[in-house]
Amino acid sequence: MRGKPVPRERMLEVAEHYYHFDGVSPINEQARQLISVLRAEMDNAGIDLPIYWGNRNWYPLLPDTLRQMERDGIKRALAFFTSAYSSYSGCRQYRENIIAAREEVGPAAPQIDKLRVFYNHPGFIAANVDRIGVAIEQLPIDARSSLRIAFTAHSIPLSMSNNCNYVKQLEESCRLVAEALQLSKEQWQLVYQSRSGRPGDPWLEPDIGVHIRTLAKQGVPSLVIAPIGFISDHMEVLFDLDEEARAICDEHGMMMVRAGSAGTHPAFIACIRELIEERIGRRTERRAIGQFGPSHDVCPADCCQYAVRPPAGRPESSSTGRPAAHGGQ
Repeated sequence: MRGKPVPRERMLEVAEHYYHFDGVSPINEQARQLISVLRAEMDNAGIDLPIYWGNRNWYPLLPDTLRQMERDGIKRALAFFTSAYSSYSGCRQYRENIIAAREEVGPAAPQIDKLRVFYNHPGFIAANVDRIGVAIEQLPIDARSSLRIAFTAHSIPLSMSNNCNYVKQLEESCRLVAEALQLSKEQWQLVYQSRSGRPGDPWLEPDIGVHIRTLAKQGVPSLVIAPIGFISDHMEVLFDLDEEARAICDEHGMMMVRAGSAGTHPAFIACIRELIEERIGRRTERRAIGQFGPSHDVCPADCCQYAVRPPAGRPESSSTGRPAAHGGQ
């Protein structure tokens, strides 16, 4: 938990999920696959840059990665965060992790600049459109006209979402995907999953389980669940959707298909390559679709602030007022 104030009951509940998968999270292997495919994409585009990988909570840990970069003589680097959306957990906290890792490594640590969020990049949208289209095709033809799409994203506390564009960006991604699939507004809904924290604290809703039960009462026969808030099929997709959400659908006799995440889809890999090309001066067009345009490269000092609640007995710390390092990191 790395000091996070997660209730013990929730910790044990989540630990139980991992036992269904031999006690191993799939996310590290998914990161390796992403790196491998991106390496080939960059080689084909003539981008001769090494790729490093650093985690927040498990090996390879970010400080160790920066030490290796220092030994390799790396002076500057671009950071790709594996989240398409702006929030404390998905952006600012990673920037704080980079600050802390650079301070731990020392003055020779490389300068790190963050790539922009990509929730409205046409490559990210195209990858999700294709994944959901494949899922729809798994339904019987006579069930497709009445299907519903549930776009899911990780729930976050309202106190966090009130200080960022997380919900606005998610809604825009969903709208763009639904528009490409020619879905009416009645056919899709953004819902949330995998909340943790104290039961009394308000988090983003509706929860996917509540949403499924609501659809069942309305007589909806089939549902496609699209984890648009995630970029890979990690534990919160494999268990929270494929196990828990499916059990609720089965309980109510609802046909369910879960769409894949963007993962290593060629359009998404090309999206990452384009973001890199923007920042190394090989691409002048900053592609984005929809109503908001491309996001900023350098985050404002007050971007995605969130006061983190400490565990009992520990002094409170806050991300607010913490100075940003060079380049918004």
